[in-house]
Amino acid sequence: MDIISVENLTKKYKHFTLNKLNLKVPTGSVVGLVGANGAGKTTLIKLLLGIIKKDEGTINIINKEDIGIVLDDAFLPELLKINDINKIMKNIYKNWDEEVFYKYLQKFNLTNNVTMKSLSKGMKKKLEIATVLSHKPKLLILDEPTSGLDPIVRGEVLDLFREFMEQEDHSIFISSHITSDLESIADSLVLMNDGEILLNKSFIDITENYGIIHCPEEVFTKLKDSAINYRKNKYNYEVLIDNKKEIKKKYKDINIDKASIDEMMYLLIRGEK
Repeated sequence: MDIISVENLTKKYKHFTLNKLNLKVPTGSVVGLVGANGAGKTTLIKLLLGIIKKDEGTINIINKEDIGIVLDDAFLPELLKINDINKIMKNIYKNWDEEVFYKYLQKFNLTNNVTMKSLSKGMKKKLEIATVLSHKPKLLILDEPTSGLDPIVRGEVLDLFREFMEQEDHSIFISSHITSDLESIADSLVLMNDGEILLNKSFIDITENYGIIHCPEEVFTKLKDSAINYRKNKYNYEVLIDNKKEIKKKYKDINIDKASIDEMMYLLIRGEK
């Protein structure tokens, strides 16, 4: 069963079109979304949340009451005190759990009379996520949730997401430029470019089948037909493949390196075919 299902989703702007997207987020999974700036990631998230209206296609998603939202640099006014957040949220969400909220405050050493303005970026982000988790959502939609955070705070935030996923009916759809975060928590990867999906694969598939080969021109000539995309450097070629086992069987002396998300993004978007 899918907690998000999108079919032929289209949104047209003057200089950009989100073009007939098809996407599924299975219940109980973490799906990572990547792409260059302007690829359409934020447009897709806004469509899922109903912030903007689609032009064509269908979106099936759970009730908004069951969705927790963390957007980059978007939260409550800075003059609010932390205790005010509790007062506001319990009047908005029927599932708001005051006890859970205050447990998070205790965990993060936050006091009720502190204003948002006085918090560091890392503490604001942890408070934002704690607030989202305290209304007991089943789906988290996250847009750059760890952007600008130091490695320690990022690790703590990712641990909160891992705890959230301990329940089988929970799911996360997360957009991030920090690809190492996705590699640590996501089950599958969606790569967008110019309003289209270039790649939608599980990390198991990527690990088992994808790879990068660095080789001289004479070896590249043999591999070219097997390449998804490639790039010519000063001294050699970088070749992206999705049939690692076949290549290893056919060319036993060729070294195949792990394909990182960043390398795959670059070769799929900027590489040659």
